[in-house]
Amino acid sequence: LYEAVRQSDNPMLKYIIPMLILTGARKREVLTAQWEDFDLVRQQWRIPFTKAGKPRHVPLSDGVLQLLATIPRDDNYPWVFANPKTHKPYVSFFSSWDSARTKVGLADVRIHDLRHSFASFLVNAGRSLYEVQKILGHTQVKTTQRYAHLSQDTLIDAANQVSKAVTLNMGLPINPAPCPKLAA
Repeated sequence: LYEAVRQSDNPMLKYIIPMLILTGARKREVLTAQWEDFDLVRQQWRIPFTKAGKPRHVPLSDGVLQLLATIPRDDNYPWVFANPKTHKPYVSFFSSWDSARTKVGLADVRIHDLRHSFASFLVNAGRSLYEVQKILGHTQVKTTQRYAHLSQDTLIDAANQVSKAVTLNMGLPINPAPCPKLAA
């Protein structure tokens, strides 16, 4: 998908999409981001106007810092993702996103799915729902629960942790011998 995004006619798409998936931010938050909102020393992005109407702070990973360093910057304009034609924030980039996702057979993947993927990556990496909630800026943990999807591997790993703890504490053999066949 990223290769199709990188080859897009929209020169900013190759920065916008990674910013969405690496931060879990909402589309509007990314599109209206201004350089002054980023504290690169503290690795923090202050989003002044959120869906809830309150500012929030997003931690910036090393990957986001690297991404920000590659984005062309024009000090005459405050926006990180300024439309090169208007020098204002994008209102929409649906057409270029639609072309990229369709090109690789992912026509059903929505921009907002990147936010869900971010939450799922965090939960599957063992981060708490509280951490995910704070990063995404959710006020209700139920909202976060709808975003964060556990993979089957993560669930199996969790079940195996319980299995190991129980078998060790109960003195059960970890690899029990097979049951003998009963006589008919």
